[in-house]
Amino acid sequence: MDLLKFVKDEFGTKKELPKFQAGDTITVYYEIHEGKKVRIQFFKGVVIQRKGSGSTETFTIRKMSGTIGVERIFPVNLPAIQKIEVNKQGKVRRARIYYFRGLTGKKARIKERRR
Repeated sequence: MDLLKFVKDEFGTKKELPKFQAGDTITVYYEIHEGKKVRIQFFKGVVIQRKGSGSTETFTIRKMSGTIGVERIFPVNLPAIQKIEVNKQGKVRRARIYYFRGLTGKKARIKERRR
């Protein structure tokens, strides 16, 4: 098991990503392949969780599209990710804010942490 982890860490592609955690509002720019065309699309929302470690790490982002909540899970080492921007740093007490799914209106606001 240690050998497998060593190989992933040594030879896996690593991207330089900004530091972000649960509660932060981020924008992820990623490539979409439609036939032979490639375009860049973005997904802006609140980070619900970061899960895993090393090359298998993922993060979940939630945004509101009208009245419907949309969540998307991105692997950290996804080659299609162009860049990640941290728009706001949120102040939350949990590493995984699943309770955020059930909140609406003013209760769904997250306080901003000063930089």
